[in-house]
Amino acid sequence: MTTPATPAAAELKKTALNATHRALKAKMVDFGGWDMPVEYPCPGGGLIAEHMAVRTGVGLFDVSHMGEIQFRGPGSLAAVQHITMNDASKLKDGQAQYSALLTPEGTFVDDILVHRLSENDYLLVVNAGTKDNDYAWIRRQVGTWPSIHLSDYSSYYSQLALQGPRALQTLQKLTKVDLAAIKNYWFTWGTVAGVPNVMIARTGYSGEDGFEVYIPADQPTSEKMWNAMMEAGEEFGIRPCGLGARNTLRLEAGMPLYGHEISDEINVLESFVDRWLKLDKGEFLGREALLSVRANGGPQRKVIALEMVDRGIGRDGYSVLDLEGKDIGKITSGSPAPFLKTNIAFALVPASVAASGADVLVQVRANQVRARQVPMPFYKRPKK
Repeated sequence: MTTPATPAAAELKKTALNATHRALKAKMVDFGGWDMPVEYPCPGGGLIAEHMAVRTGVGLFDVSHMGEIQFRGPGSLAAVQHITMNDASKLKDGQAQYSALLTPEGTFVDDILVHRLSENDYLLVVNAGTKDNDYAWIRRQVGTWPSIHLSDYSSYYSQLALQGPRALQTLQKLTKVDLAAIKNYWFTWGTVAGVPNVMIARTGYSGEDGFEVYIPADQPTSEKMWNAMMEAGEEFGIRPCGLGARNTLRLEAGMPLYGHEISDEINVLESFVDRWLKLDKGEFLGREALLSVRANGGPQRKVIALEMVDRGIGRDGYSVLDLEGKDIGKITSGSPAPFLKTNIAFALVPASVAASGADVLVQVRANQVRARQVPMPFYKRPKK
């Protein structure tokens, strides 16, 4: 992932669960200035085991490095509408939506989740590596608007994500809240594992059912919640999961990563998240630029999904070629897909190539490996 320059290792930010991850002997990495677990050790662990636990049972992620920015006041909806591409006016209390912060050029500042807490109260959850830039950018755009108060509450929250087909059964052991009644992309509050006023959102970044739980960021509360979830999920084979599995899960599920499939150099119409773009909602940053792109023949490039036909893995940054060997684009994300048992990738290529559905070649070291275009997402969870 492309992230801003990070401080020296001694200055890395730590979540309240850092000691827990280290006690579990997790492999820790510098991720956007945070000391984060990328995977937990073998035997019986590792990225593939974590990935498979989420697909078949349940996995637990510490995502407390994510940022939380709150809008309060009568001007909040207008401000959120101005800086995001989705239509927040459609939200009801207790509902969330996927969206993005856009530049005037229609490219991405970040992709986000918007939660409507109440009529004049919205919570934006933003990516860890871009949080400080996001907050500064938001303040520049709407910080002087009347009837709005902005607050960066990122340091107040620990965020734990229970993901997988057994996530509901795991979490239900710890709360009297009827979790089955919470629809996808809705949220509520309740007591969980004895912790009151917990925000429980039916959201995630894995392609599976699951919940993201927001609690106070102190170490005792965070450790209590982590341990309670691990114990509750034991019968379902729960595993602690790191950033490695989070990446392969989102890739299988056809979800973008900032700095890869979305960035300040890729506009919304070139991405595959344009279905959340609401050009008819009225004025917002980037709208005029995107209308111009559409009026002038549409995007010149497009992000596509690839499955490798020949042996080889299309890694991030590898060149994409046409069948005559001409360089036409780049792999934005690529990896083996542990559940699907194949090698998959996203690539940014000319729109004409995307429209044709033609096979392409990927330059994997000295070899040109054939890949076919496939529909997105690669993986869809089974319907109940």
